[in-house]
Amino acid sequence: MVEFILNGEKVVAEEGKKLLDYLREDKNITSVKNGCSEGACGTCMVIIDGKATKACVFKTDKLAGKNIVTIEGMTEREQDVYAYAFSSQGAVQCGFCIPGMVISAKALLDVNADPTEDDIKKALRGNICRCTGYVKIIKAVQLVAKILREGTEVPKVACKGLVGDSLQRVDAVAKTLGTAEYVDDIRMDGMIYGSAVRAKYPRALVKSINTEKAKAHPGVVAVLTAEDVPGTLKVGHLKKDWDTLIPVGHETRYLGDSIVLVAAETKEALEEAKSLVEIDYEELTPLSTPEMALAEGAPLIHETGNLLVKQELKRGNAEEKIKNSKYVVTKHYSTPPTEHAFLEPECAVAGPYEEDGVLIYSTDQGVFATQHECADMLGLPHEKVRVINKMVGGGFGGKEDMSVQHHAALLAYHTKRFVKVLLTRKESMIIHPKRHAAEMIFTTACDENGYLTAMKAEIVTDTGAYASLGGPVLQRLCTHAAGPYNYQDIDIVGRAAYTNNPPGGAFRGFGVTQSCFATECNINLLAEMVGISPWEIRYRNAIKPGQVLPNGQIADEGTALVETLESVKEAYEAHPRAGIACAMKNAGVGVGIPDVGRCNIVIIDGKVHLRSSASCIGQGLGTVMVQVACETTGLAPELMVHAAPDTHTTPDSGNTTASRQTVFTGEATRVASTKLKEALDSGKTLADLDGEEFYGEYSSVTDKMGSDKEFPVSHVAYGYATQVVMLDEDGKLEKVIAAHDVGKAINPISLEGQIEGGVVMSLGYGLTEDYPLKDSVPTGKFGTIGLFKSIDIPEIETIIIEKNDVELAYGAKGVGEICSVPAAPAVQNAYYVMDKQFRTKLPLENTPYNKKK
Repeated sequence: MVEFILNGEKVVAEEGKKLLDYLREDKNITSVKNGCSEGACGTCMVIIDGKATKACVFKTDKLAGKNIVTIEGMTEREQDVYAYAFSSQGAVQCGFCIPGMVISAKALLDVNADPTEDDIKKALRGNICRCTGYVKIIKAVQLVAKILREGTEVPKVACKGLVGDSLQRVDAVAKTLGTAEYVDDIRMDGMIYGSAVRAKYPRALVKSINTEKAKAHPGVVAVLTAEDVPGTLKVGHLKKDWDTLIPVGHETRYLGDSIVLVAAETKEALEEAKSLVEIDYEELTPLSTPEMALAEGAPLIHETGNLLVKQELKRGNAEEKIKNSKYVVTKHYSTPPTEHAFLEPECAVAGPYEEDGVLIYSTDQGVFATQHECADMLGLPHEKVRVINKMVGGGFGGKEDMSVQHHAALLAYHTKRFVKVLLTRKESMIIHPKRHAAEMIFTTACDENGYLTAMKAEIVTDTGAYASLGGPVLQRLCTHAAGPYNYQDIDIVGRAAYTNNPPGGAFRGFGVTQSCFATECNINLLAEMVGISPWEIRYRNAIKPGQVLPNGQIADEGTALVETLESVKEAYEAHPRAGIACAMKNAGVGVGIPDVGRCNIVIIDGKVHLRSSASCIGQGLGTVMVQVACETTGLAPELMVHAAPDTHTTPDSGNTTASRQTVFTGEATRVASTKLKEALDSGKTLADLDGEEFYGEYSSVTDKMGSDKEFPVSHVAYGYATQVVMLDEDGKLEKVIAAHDVGKAINPISLEGQIEGGVVMSLGYGLTEDYPLKDSVPTGKFGTIGLFKSIDIPEIETIIIEKNDVELAYGAKGVGEICSVPAAPAVQNAYYVMDKQFRTKLPLENTPYNKKK
């Protein structure tokens, strides 16, 4: 046994136990988060004898006599200051990394009361944040230091919560202090633990499965195979092609495939039992590239063939226009698969619900999608499966598919007990879908004055082992491929191929990150041929209200791409090593697919409860709903309660995807709030309205991709952006200016944080991030895949353009995705300006960030 001090109290622990496990499991200190258990992410940071230390790398053996502090051990004054500073500065998004950030900041400020910005960046270098881009976290630490140094009181927050106010996020204080509950924080008496035995090879025939030894292990509660799935074996967000468990006689399709599920009384028994499962494989050669998969005679990964989908988008006569154009550029571009790297690994807790149903606590991007897929897999009516979202520690598209939810549900269905299924970081990186790798040949043409005339593109994406959202991602890649410019002759052909790699799925930017890189780089070469600047060619071609986009949609009056370009012109032209890129990104699913936002307002005990199934994954949707309701009704934010998504109490508002929730659920909230206001205007009080409900709904009407309409409506709204990247003399990032047409800023400080986070993510995509594979086997770890740290970020200046006056969602457009799109091509342009090397592959090679040539 080992004795040490924990938060001021003497404690005794068993030897040989990870400090992280001791704190979370033995002491129920859940502010210390389990992000990776590999010493890479910093979510488990604690202070040991005055030094910020990762709890996952320390074992109790080394703790004798030491003094350990977590957030729970901070003084009330400290907690109040950190909560205020992080909330008021907009430093909190998904929140999973924030307690670790607070601990690292405290360790710094305990010895340095007046740190410089560089001091803070260095102190936080062991903490990864995937949401914020670190900018506002650094500002929060600066504010904490100032308040503590000067001994001032924490200001009282007064905000009406109207549209345009920087209202503090509704969950920011709880997330800062570590009291917000994520799924892995759930503790229940009698809860058991579940996990899957996964494929040994990316492609192999499962010849036999022997589970007898595992079943005989003491502490084991259940061992399940495909034969134990009572409903449909295959799940899938859109296309049902993903096996819940691989049956005997079938082939594995990637390393993440599950073959056997095990549940046990303890985590230790679970791992021991998994090792006792015997699976006989016949190893087969994996199809590791789309080229291999699409070759004639290639083995079939799925019965339907190795081509998931082919998309074509043609308007006008691109071939003829290109042939007659003054200048033409054709280039082949390659973009890699990349890992979402959300800080919270996938986790679900499931158990019995009512007489014969299942309750699932989940961390995902759509509770109704989870309900439908799990219910179908269990062979139950949908209403028999209830899904409740806890806090979601980041998603970026990576939590749209089933990962652990259906496995937890299946184990709960059979055991009639609550079971927790948590992925390790290694499992998470193998299992969930990544950003699609893409090979793209783009041809772009213009006339002698730099006016774009036409473009052609041939695109092949690697959708990996399963469809996931490979079809819609390819659609979006194609509908945005020509960029936000005024020309209409396009010829785009895209194909998505199955391989034995980890699946490709939704990822912030949703295909547009890939095609924007290709188009924007081509345009820079055309500008050079014409003899004008990259800024000028974009300005001449920038789409304006009333003009027609390449996909045929008429740009609405709220279109402000020109304004974003004008806002950066002076700074761009004054810098000798600046690169520029523009982008557009849809809000809403679009392309003819039904898309509905819903909100139900319920008055309970004088409070306005805002109910919608829309997941808040760090983008701040709950706060947006509160502000829309405050703006519409005139009521104070203190009267608003944002309810957690719950299939049995909140109306279906679709998945958090396609930058749609601010527009769709925001508008539904406005509609419902308008009905509440009418009731209040009639003279009734909230007390009079107790128990009353006010329902709001918004649905869009769009046209299918390839519609033969003269001016099809591809998406209900578009956001536009121009980003400028500046390098110093050594080729290191100096500054980024991100100018965004957002329609209307619901919450400016939250909006800035989204943009800053998207910029940093896009810089990583352009310079450092990769998801290396060798024969379909991932070789990277969380600490080696090139994630930007606090010490890597440049100065980021955000410019917010508000021009949209429509009633829909008060004019707001989604910004969560577009902010991560243009920085990568802007970086490419900056390096081309600097050294005249035209790079066509991401991450960019031969830079200070990536020395490979």
